[in-house]
Amino acid sequence: MTNEKDGRSVDTQKVPSGWLNRTVAGAGITSAFGDFCYETTTVILPGFLAVLGIPAAALGLIEGVADAVSSFTKMASGYIADKLGHRKRLVLVGYALTPIGQVLIALAAGWPLLLLGRLVSWFGKGLRGPLRDAIVIQAVSRQTRGRAMGFHRAVDTIGAVLGPLLGVSVLGWAQTFHWDDASGPFRLVLWLSVVPGALAVVAFLTLVNDPERSPNPGLRLFSTLRGLPVSFKRYLAAVGIFGLGDFSHSLLILGATQLLTPSFGVVHAAQIAGLLYVGRNIVQVVASYPIGACADRVGALALLVGGYALGALTGVLMMLAFYLSSASIPLLAGIFLIAGLYVAVQDALESTVSADMVAQDTLATSYGALGTVNGCTKFLSSSVLGLLWTGVSPIVGFGLAAIVMVTGTFALMRIQRERPRG
Repeated sequence: MTNEKDGRSVDTQKVPSGWLNRTVAGAGITSAFGDFCYETTTVILPGFLAVLGIPAAALGLIEGVADAVSSFTKMASGYIADKLGHRKRLVLVGYALTPIGQVLIALAAGWPLLLLGRLVSWFGKGLRGPLRDAIVIQAVSRQTRGRAMGFHRAVDTIGAVLGPLLGVSVLGWAQTFHWDDASGPFRLVLWLSVVPGALAVVAFLTLVNDPERSPNPGLRLFSTLRGLPVSFKRYLAAVGIFGLGDFSHSLLILGATQLLTPSFGVVHAAQIAGLLYVGRNIVQVVASYPIGACADRVGALALLVGGYALGALTGVLMMLAFYLSSASIPLLAGIFLIAGLYVAVQDALESTVSADMVAQDTLATSYGALGTVNGCTKFLSSSVLGLLWTGVSPIVGFGLAAIVMVTGTFALMRIQRERPRG
């Protein structure tokens, strides 16, 4: 809610110390359960594909197609929410789809059902993402958005730490049992991951308050998109360029698994790669809130430029690891640490920057546009990297990704330099 004072719009909600309300906390807890569910799959999926005999190109395409479905869903869900005036029911449906997708993946014997399961999960992720972020942003004042989003991402990522950690532990424990085939331990982990997915639905239903807003039946998607500020469109272009190199981190796990397999064997290599991914997520948990709080003081856009630069560095170092054929765990740990830092910046601040550029009555639609750009470009990035990995070399794939991310970083830097003058 805003007032006019001294000729400008100001927030009447003054919550310098009260930003951590029930809705922000509830959304974080829900996201933690959701991440616990699907990040468990992320960390064991490369190993699961390996025992099923599915190549790296398939993983890149599966993750890319899933990201694309998620991105288009984000656009539709944001527009529908702004038009109809309610968001909570759509978010609940989105969270419910994640455990359903896990069940399909657990049943998969080849890539078709695995792809379907990932699509169902990512459709749910796309449905809920922009609406949940809009709920969190509008539950706090403008001056505390960075802290709220940083806190949300930190709690969200706790699930992304605990899920893979438990998944890797259960995977190791399951090796002590007799299985008819090598995929048995992986399937057990997938079945167990359904439980936190169901708890996410319960948590959002009971903890998050999102009063229905006035419907806007005259809202039209394409006219709304055309009417978005020019500065926001330029920002989306820079995000898109970076996204063309910003591959799925399932491919980081796969890379670590392949590099470590000659020394440790595929199952133990998958466990080590999974623990490295857990380390990446721990870094994200620790860094997310401080990054958000810092952004409230010095500006989110400048920090986002630095985060993008770290993303490009991740691609460079992964290319170097393959060039050296390095099974060095310290080198791989450093790569995953840097990846955790850049994802912490990206997840906490892309939405914060967007909220500063657009009108609040089209916030969900704007978040949908942001999600669509991210998803479409990640589809291309993950698919191209997977194909180059299989057809040419992972060195070429990661090198190309790094070059594109550097280009996106410079595009965002230009916007950051020009924005104060605008």
